[in-house]
Amino acid sequence: MKKKLMLLGGSRYLAPVIEIAHKLDLHVITCDYLPDNDAHKLSDQYVNISIIDKDAVLEAAKKMKIDGIMSFACDPGVATAAYVAEEMSLPFQGSYQSTSILQDKGLFRQFLIDNNFNCPHAKRYENIDEPFTDVDYFTWPVIVKPTDSAGSKGVTKVDKPDDLREAIKTALDGAHNGAFIIEDFLTFEGYHSSTDPFTVDGDLKFATYSDQLFDPEADNPYTPAYIIWPSTMKQEYQNELTREIQRLMKLLDMKTGIYNIESCVANNGKPYIMEVSPRGGGCKIAELQRLAYGQDLIEAEVRKAVGLPLKEIKQTDCDGAWCEMIVHARPGQSGILQKVWVDSEIEEKYLKVVDLSTKPGEFVKPFTGANMALGDMFFRFESREELDRVMADSKKWLHIDLSNDK
Repeated sequence: MKKKLMLLGGSRYLAPVIEIAHKLDLHVITCDYLPDNDAHKLSDQYVNISIIDKDAVLEAAKKMKIDGIMSFACDPGVATAAYVAEEMSLPFQGSYQSTSILQDKGLFRQFLIDNNFNCPHAKRYENIDEPFTDVDYFTWPVIVKPTDSAGSKGVTKVDKPDDLREAIKTALDGAHNGAFIIEDFLTFEGYHSSTDPFTVDGDLKFATYSDQLFDPEADNPYTPAYIIWPSTMKQEYQNELTREIQRLMKLLDMKTGIYNIESCVANNGKPYIMEVSPRGGGCKIAELQRLAYGQDLIEAEVRKAVGLPLKEIKQTDCDGAWCEMIVHARPGQSGILQKVWVDSEIEEKYLKVVDLSTKPGEFVKPFTGANMALGDMFFRFESREELDRVMADSKKWLHIDLSNDK
């Protein structure tokens, strides 16, 4: 009989996971409460159930006798996947306890502080009034965000305490668990990094760093708009972050699998591990890394999940300079999508992958979070200088035609 792989969520980001699972002759079960989601059209079986209801997912998983579970590119399901894996003795990156720490930004910040990692002033709250007794604890401005969301949803920069309450309400609107975190706003030296490393038996076998750029004119200027490899981060900082990520993996007793890790270097010269989630990233990061570095971490994660032997995972160099563009509406833009296109000269020379999630005729909303993106494009250049020069003019050669007709 075929091995069964349960995937939590149903977004388009699961398409490459399902494709590889089918190549490995696996029976794929997708699971969420939205039957019209893209991935359910590709899977072999669909279960209509909330992925944050861990006991209900466990009951379904036992009934179907699954061999593995993943929450790839789906942050809300990660803790549930760890819980089911632990209850059924299935492979997963770490225990339910360790995963719960990583998945709650407040608990994670406290773990970093307790174990002497670099960490900004941060506190977790559930009461909307409680932070107002702590205003002197923080170094203003601050960032307010849900403890359990991804994709910059519910995130607000706050310059003064008078504006804090509205930001807390925004964070709570994006929270699943009713908790939010407030932390010092770090000014970066260089760029924020978001990448998908991989561990084998707790050892970090593959790690990269990226330059994550934001569109300062976007409706949410804290949602990533471009991700570039390799990073311009100083090598000494990359080395320190790699050592600290490895130390974190050992402290949490993590095993084998993919992670989405965000990190940065602040203008105080200290590198910070900002977020670590035992899942593939939601911006097609692993797919770009496969092209740029020749390491298929999606296949490795699928194999791990169902107990198949892994192919070798190793550190490699980036082939050229790569940019993932998160295609999004211009500031204040909304309307019915007519067409998205790139000037032919740019398309022929640099464009390697186009994956648009929004189709002509669908309504385009302002870019307030990663879930409001129109899709992704991958570009390859011979050098970072060429990349910077061409991408600086992207608003000239990328065209998004919207109509306000209803």
